[in-house]
Amino acid sequence: MTKIKSSCVLITGGASGIGRIMGREVLKKEGRLIIWDLDAKKLIEAQEEFKNMGEVYTFEIDITDEQKVKELAAIIEKDIGPVDILINNAGIVFGGNFHESTPEAINKTMAVNALAPMHLTQEFLPGMILRKFGHICNIASSAGLVSNPKMAIYAGSKWACTGWSDSLRLEMKALKTGVGVTTVTPYYINTGMFDGVKSFIPILKEEKVASKVIKAIEKDRIFLSMPWSMHFVRFSQGIFPIWFYDWFVGKVLGVYKTMDDFKGRNNK
Repeated sequence: MTKIKSSCVLITGGASGIGRIMGREVLKKEGRLIIWDLDAKKLIEAQEEFKNMGEVYTFEIDITDEQKVKELAAIIEKDIGPVDILINNAGIVFGGNFHESTPEAINKTMAVNALAPMHLTQEFLPGMILRKFGHICNIASSAGLVSNPKMAIYAGSKWACTGWSDSLRLEMKALKTGVGVTTVTPYYINTGMFDGVKSFIPILKEEKVASKVIKAIEKDRIFLSMPWSMHFVRFSQGIFPIWFYDWFVGKVLGVYKTMDDFKGRNNK
């Protein structure tokens, strides 16, 4: 079990969406909260909302800037204390056919969704191992399990995140470090990130997702997939022919059409 009370919890992308809701849950459980986000306005709003709830620190940072990440991590270790729980939550998405994508979209998506969680974890993991206590939670996506048209770059970044996260878990277990790793693979969430998406499978509510993630960390869950049907994805891919899987997921469930009217948020 991972105790949140009195633990120092850092959440990237924590000024809005499920990141902000998870931050609220951390404070309710008497944890110490650090928020990293690129949106200065949202950071001010989060600070104002949480100011009477407990110990909160907010920092404006581009998590793809490796040097800034190193510098800020060192400041936090010195001035606030060691980070016990790291929630790699920040993410971006660019929709559309891959051949129409720009190099900027490819590089930015991979930098935020795949590389940044690795670099951040490298900064805080050694201390966790030394203390024999800590938890890394990586918010991946069901797109890290399912190939979906018109989100090839996003899916690629989340497949990378999912594979790395679970490999890290196995390493920590083999080395008996006392550090837990939870990989989260939710379906679409109603945060605005996937505005325009139309789905037969119900879109998840951000409050419910945030609550389940915090509980998964506390219980040292290995994988948290939402909704429950996501647990059968890899099993289905393994036992059924690809043509049948594509027919069922694409035609029957309509998953392959969900991004047809995608609008999303402005990621500039």
